[in-house]
Amino acid sequence: MGGLVSLVGAGPGDPGLITVKGMQRLQQADVVVYDYLANDELLAYCTPGAERRYVGKQAGAHSMTQDEINDLLLDLGRQGKHVVRLKGGDPFVFGRGGEEAESLEAAGIPWEVVPGISSGIAAPAYAGIPVTHRDWASSVVFVTGHQDPTRETARVDWATLGRSTDTIVLYMGVGTLDVIAERLVAGGRDPSTPAAVIRWGTLPAQETVMGSLATIASEMAAAWLRPPAVVVIGDVVRLRDRLRWFDNAPLWGKRIVVTRAREQASVLTERLRELGAEPIEYPVIGFAPPEDLRPLDDSVANLGRYDWVIFTSANGVRYFVERLTAARQTSSALRDIRIGAIGPATAAAALAAGLQASFVPDEFVAEAVVAQIGEVAGRRILLPRADIAREALVAGLEAKGAVVDQVVAYRTVLGEPGVDVVRMLRDRAIDVVTFTSSSTVKNFFVRLQESGLLPDEVRRLLDGVTIATIGPITAGTARDYGLKVAIEAEQYTIPGLVAALVQALGPSSVEVERIV
Repeated sequence: MGGLVSLVGAGPGDPGLITVKGMQRLQQADVVVYDYLANDELLAYCTPGAERRYVGKQAGAHSMTQDEINDLLLDLGRQGKHVVRLKGGDPFVFGRGGEEAESLEAAGIPWEVVPGISSGIAAPAYAGIPVTHRDWASSVVFVTGHQDPTRETARVDWATLGRSTDTIVLYMGVGTLDVIAERLVAGGRDPSTPAAVIRWGTLPAQETVMGSLATIASEMAAAWLRPPAVVVIGDVVRLRDRLRWFDNAPLWGKRIVVTRAREQASVLTERLRELGAEPIEYPVIGFAPPEDLRPLDDSVANLGRYDWVIFTSANGVRYFVERLTAARQTSSALRDIRIGAIGPATAAAALAAGLQASFVPDEFVAEAVVAQIGEVAGRRILLPRADIAREALVAGLEAKGAVVDQVVAYRTVLGEPGVDVVRMLRDRAIDVVTFTSSSTVKNFFVRLQESGLLPDEVRRLLDGVTIATIGPITAGTARDYGLKVAIEAEQYTIPGLVAALVQALGPSSVEVERIV
């Protein structure tokens, strides 16, 4: 009995545009066979044990031929595996999915197709160009420009096509656009017809070149646009001036490094992408349980001795609650204990675990906790914290007469970035590096020094790169390392950091309130 091969459309590039069913198939896959145009971020939906096989094809650089890909799918299917063939756009729209389906069908291997959003629709939409419009276009044709239009056996009758449809969307036509434009004009299409070339549509790297049918090939060449790109020809292109929405976002085109731990990065990454930036996840920190769980378990077992439990991070909440659960206790064990949280994100994590924070300071640093907590003389306070936490909170509470037990709830460890940021910095391909804790600053230097760089070389690479920090403590650490901090969030949260980035790099402060 064969397995199942799912031909899944990955969408046009933006990882958020994959379908729900496509995402589910990735979560279920034993093997993922993926293309050049399938966004690598989608592989995060796979289980850790899923095998990943790259079979991408670029112009002049094919990792596997189509016949070899077909044979691979047959072999994996015969092994009884659930295979996801992840293809850019839609498998059946110039994606050769039909050929792969024919091969599977002939071999008797179960298969299915999960359609995806095609770049021929999505790229124009992200450029502000609807391919149809009641006032401008009642018909649209999707056509490949991959075949040489000068061949007598060419399947596309360009002269007829130019006269018979309102909008033409051309796939794989960058290399033949000049000849195709000539054929359309020769067939009667007005040479002044608006045209646009959209490269890397739906991604922060998206570029759009405008022109007319007579000039678009030369305009594209002058801009050095290369594949992958789609071409739109028709009066609907005029609407871009009014409907442009994606590539004029406040952080458009900014490449921003996110140094947070991988499990924490998604909120910042997604918000940056929504605002037009290209987030580059470079997680220099990670988290792990304490090497010795006994002190944390002892505090959980003796919660009755405490008047307060103060959490200084969402991670502290997470690891504390894990041990609470391991001890077969629930949040009700803290019903007579006051809960404090250093900021709204930590309070939200506590609430999600069934713990209502009764105290959150106005500023989200240790000094504000000490200043605003009120009378704690003689009170016993538990601080489940990181192994490298600052001592300011303990010292301040003890100075007010509290009895403080700080216990290691989790360890901060080096992250595994997986991205060659050194090369990108050398290529001047980074605009901003964000730091969300002192640990991210320290470990950023550790990781770059592991690449063979001296601290002075790291600082030179960052010269001209905007350094953004989540607050004054992190900013102070960055300055201790010799960095010039250009952006410091006024509110020490991820939304506050995003607002500071928009304030510094984007529109006015009035618009910041609306956008962020």
